[in-house]
Amino acid sequence: MNVGLNEYLILSVILFAIGFFGVLLRKNTLVIYMCLELMLIASTIALVAFSRYNATIAGNVFVFFILTVAAAEVAVGLAIIVALFRRRQTVQVDELNALKS
Repeated sequence: MNVGLNEYLILSVILFAIGFFGVLLRKNTLVIYMCLELMLIASTIALVAFSRYNATIAGNVFVFFILTVAAAEVAVGLAIIVALFRRRQTVQVDELNALKS
């Protein structure tokens, strides 16, 4: 059984759609953050699939840089969420208001 480009792209689109609708519909900042990461992973799957389809290494190198930036993003994002929780005692988006202290 050979897995082609279409199957990888379908998987990427499904994962991206799940992440997109998760960002739109969820109220918990941790879940929203995980959905954003899911969208990032979906785009990297598409890049690797196109790289494999074109028989080049450029997409794989680009994915390497995306994942290194994502690792730093995870550290900063989780630190922000922890700081919000310590200050407001909640991670629900509805209860977080930037204008109130």
